[in-house]
Amino acid sequence: MAFSEMTPSEQLKVVNTAIESVLLGGQSYAIGSRKLSRADLSLLRQMRQELQAEIAAEGDSSLLDNTFVAVFEEPR
Repeated sequence: MAFSEMTPSEQLKVVNTAIESVLLGGQSYAIGSRKLSRADLSLLRQMRQELQAEIAAEGDSSLLDNTFVAVFEEPR
C-alpha cells in the first residue's frame, strides 16, 4: 500500500518506525562501496508532529457539536 493511501494513524506508525531506525542505526552508513542514507531526522519529526495534529483534529469536532439551524419565515 502506498504511503498516501494509508490513514494518518498508519502513516504515523511508519514515520515512528523510520525515526527509530535513524536513532538506532544512524542517519547513513557505508559498507564497502555501498552507501545507505535514511530520511532526514528533522523532516521525520516534522511529519510526526503534523500527523499527530491531524489525528487529534479528527476527533475534535466539539466546536459545532449539538448545533442546530432554525429558519423562521414570515407568514404569508
